[in-house]
Amino acid sequence: MRLFHTFAEDSARFDDDNLISVAGLVPVMALAEQTGLTSMLADKVAIASPRIKSGSANPAPKLVTLIAGMCAGADSIDDIDLLRSGGGKNLFGGVYAPSTVGTLLREFTFGHGKQLESVLGTHLVALAGRVDLLPGAAVRCFVDIDSLLRPVYGHQKQGASYGHTKIAGKQVLRKGLSPLAATISTDLAAPVIAGMRLRAGKTGSGKGAASMVTAAINTARAAGATGQILVRGDSAYGNRKVVRAALRAGTQFSLVMTRNRAIDRAIGAIAEDRWTPVNYPGAVRDPDTGEWISDAEVAEIDYTAFASTKDRATARLIVRRVKDARYPDALFPVWRYHPFFTNSGEATAEADITHRKHAVIETVFADLIDGPLAHIPSGKFGANSAWVLCAAIAHNLLRATGVLAGAQLGMARAATLRRKIVNIAARLARPQRRPVLHLPSHWPWIDAWLMLWHNTIGYSPPPPAIN
Repeated sequence: MRLFHTFAEDSARFDDDNLISVAGLVPVMALAEQTGLTSMLADKVAIASPRIKSGSANPAPKLVTLIAGMCAGADSIDDIDLLRSGGGKNLFGGVYAPSTVGTLLREFTFGHGKQLESVLGTHLVALAGRVDLLPGAAVRCFVDIDSLLRPVYGHQKQGASYGHTKIAGKQVLRKGLSPLAATISTDLAAPVIAGMRLRAGKTGSGKGAASMVTAAINTARAAGATGQILVRGDSAYGNRKVVRAALRAGTQFSLVMTRNRAIDRAIGAIAEDRWTPVNYPGAVRDPDTGEWISDAEVAEIDYTAFASTKDRATARLIVRRVKDARYPDALFPVWRYHPFFTNSGEATAEADITHRKHAVIETVFADLIDGPLAHIPSGKFGANSAWVLCAAIAHNLLRATGVLAGAQLGMARAATLRRKIVNIAARLARPQRRPVLHLPSHWPWIDAWLMLWHNTIGYSPPPPAIN
């Protein structure tokens, strides 16, 4: 590919007041209004005693400005100035400057963060009522919980402290902040975020997990999950508080257990003839024997966890074992054991495969790290807490946008949705005072874009039921 023209130094001019670089935000923000995002923020977020009175005024449109910027790819406060460029001021009302939004965020405290967390759950329910966001939830859905450590630098970040994280399979000590997240997904739907909470970097992964699991289960049911709910988590969440929360809510659980003497005794009690090979997706068959080529085996045994406490629970301890790669030439196999505790009704191998799909929450973290959580922008912990929650709302909004854009984008990553749907240039014209967007001809994803447009701009809400 080469240039058609020879340009002069003054051939590039930033002088078009009707050109928009993020025209895809029009249907995205139409969907936000149809699901009542602005009104929820106005009803639930209130700063009664602000340090700067003008900065805390009108929090709802300021937060919507931030969420819209995140949908367009903003990963710092200054990035939302994109919305005020070109014809943006003619498309959107109430777009605030980055400095004004930053002043609002610095007013946030723990209580204001809880208000915004309430908006996250309520808006997810509204999205599920507007869009088929969780297909298959009438049969089964999954609540996954996990945390990550986002690195920060310098001495001005409130709450930043050293915590453990895993990089390339190795535990390392890193300075950062630690968001805790709970997601909802189904066998047919990509995960959406039901709850998110920012914590100090040194905070234990399981702190606050039980209450978040309870809230996520309630959100899932309000969003239409009438089938069985399975709570999944790794070893940081295989504790009696999380198990108790799942049992009280009437759900199933599948949680990794930390190895201890009782677990080791249970594993040692499993007879050798009870181990069976497990067929993971992607495995291949031996052409001679027809058996699956894999050294992974699973078995189960009844187990009573937390036996010395009032929260004792008896369920199945399912153990997966694989040959230790450090001893390939050992005379006898050397196994590594990975136990998890579950009360699901699936067969042993199927329960193991279902449990390992807990890793789907990592796709959410990847989306956030590739977007609004690329940086933790503020020095104030409250501001960063609000930033994380707005990122979760933007994630769910983009997920619903992908569903409305058609099946091919229903499970697409946020970066894909931004590239194909949101970040598209358009020229705003108003013939006979009728706004028209002129978009690029031969856009590769025109069908998906127009499907989203017709499903939002051309949407007519159903009439209210008559009693």
